[in-house]
Amino acid sequence: MPHLEDKGPLLIAIDQGTTSTRAIAFNVDGSSVASAQYPFPQIYPQDGWVEHDAEVIWQSVQDCMVSVLSEIGSADKIAAIGITNQRETTVVWDRNSGKPVYNAIVWQDRRGAEVCRKLVEDGHGNNIQERTGLLPDSYFSATKLQWILESDSAIRDKAVRGDLAFGTIDTFLLWHLSGGAIHATDATNASRTMLFNIQTQSWDTTLLDLFDIPEVMLPDVHDTASDFGKTEPALFGTKIPITALVGDQQGALVGQTCFSPGMAKATFGTGAFVLVNSGGSIPVSKNKLLTTVGYRVDGSATYAGEGSVFNAGTIVQWLRDQAGFIGTAKESAALARGAKESAVTFVPAFTGLGAPHWDPDARGAILGLTRDTTSAEIVRAGLEAVCMQTKELLDAMVSDTGQPIDLLRVDGGMAANDWLLQTLADVLNLPIERPANLESSVLGAALMAGLGVGLYGSLEGLSIGRTVDQLFVPSRSEDWRQASFQKWQHAVASVRTT
Repeated sequence: MPHLEDKGPLLIAIDQGTTSTRAIAFNVDGSSVASAQYPFPQIYPQDGWVEHDAEVIWQSVQDCMVSVLSEIGSADKIAAIGITNQRETTVVWDRNSGKPVYNAIVWQDRRGAEVCRKLVEDGHGNNIQERTGLLPDSYFSATKLQWILESDSAIRDKAVRGDLAFGTIDTFLLWHLSGGAIHATDATNASRTMLFNIQTQSWDTTLLDLFDIPEVMLPDVHDTASDFGKTEPALFGTKIPITALVGDQQGALVGQTCFSPGMAKATFGTGAFVLVNSGGSIPVSKNKLLTTVGYRVDGSATYAGEGSVFNAGTIVQWLRDQAGFIGTAKESAALARGAKESAVTFVPAFTGLGAPHWDPDARGAILGLTRDTTSAEIVRAGLEAVCMQTKELLDAMVSDTGQPIDLLRVDGGMAANDWLLQTLADVLNLPIERPANLESSVLGAALMAGLGVGLYGSLEGLSIGRTVDQLFVPSRSEDWRQASFQKWQHAVASVRTT
């Protein structure tokens, strides 16, 4: 462990993810010096529903912070905190007690699918996309919040009176970290609610009326790097500035320093998310992709085209925990490498299909099983599914823009898998660049916090935190590529419901 007092001020990034919470302390040069991580349980009340206990999440954040500060030795060394978070996940809590009125409804949750289907049938789809950059889907926060309000008339009454607060996870954590003093979010998280107008950069009253959401519930929207107040002194012994909030995928865009239009990154975590920087212009997709706020600095928004795959890391979790085909996630690479190429195709539509299909009712399938199929072939097919879904996204993005993508920067836990990245390069026919630090989201939050507190002079100065580990280049033939993708397309067609 280096002598931290010789390294200057430190930055802490809180990474509140779908299955665990982490806190990492960074030097200004982007090197990490301390970390802590705590998993928390998933709640599945019924098919397609996914929830978290928000109070358990808040406790996990406190535990991570205490552990990291103990390792550092003093909270006084921390210049600022940044928060990156699972996006779209929705919390409603009592402003007086701080207690949630219902479990957090997770981004993967599909209970609003029928509402979104009706919105499209009633002709609201184009209007929602034009205002928010999003397609009507229960993935986003609006129908989750609407469901909570409609679950109990007493909840709606309290919301209308102004006694309840709504927020995505960043907002809920900020509220508690500040002792209830600050109810705010940033533009990246706001842009994932389906209630935020990305053109005006403000909450959209037309959409609030459409979903019957009281505006009094909503947080203030700030820049990604901004003054979000300070922590309550009783929590960590001193007031620590909070100077960045950023959704996890946009945090990875920053951590991968994709600051120029056309630069692309893919994060392979619970899901898989591809973002392409589009600068100050708002891309409009003809292929069911999304437009989101990539980051907002000094009042100026940078946009990104986005494609989202709901299940990536969850495939490996399923192979390990439900199917029992592997004992640890690391075993998947060795099994896939040793498996024979076969007709097996794994479509991991556990919670529906995301972009570019947007089919919430599709469900997973393994096709092409024969008597000599082993667990190794199924594991390999699961990893191949991640690559094929990524190809669908990139093909749609290139179709939308007419501009080729020359390089894909990757991160997230699955990016440690060399076999996966080589296969990805082969499937995409693109070089794949892996950074030394796979945790780009949390690094991006730390760098944005440093920008917000004045430790960096500009976005370009944030590149100090990123170094390249390895480049994977394509090695398979075009005939192999086309045949493999055609097999995948046939398998997807077999589970589609729309």
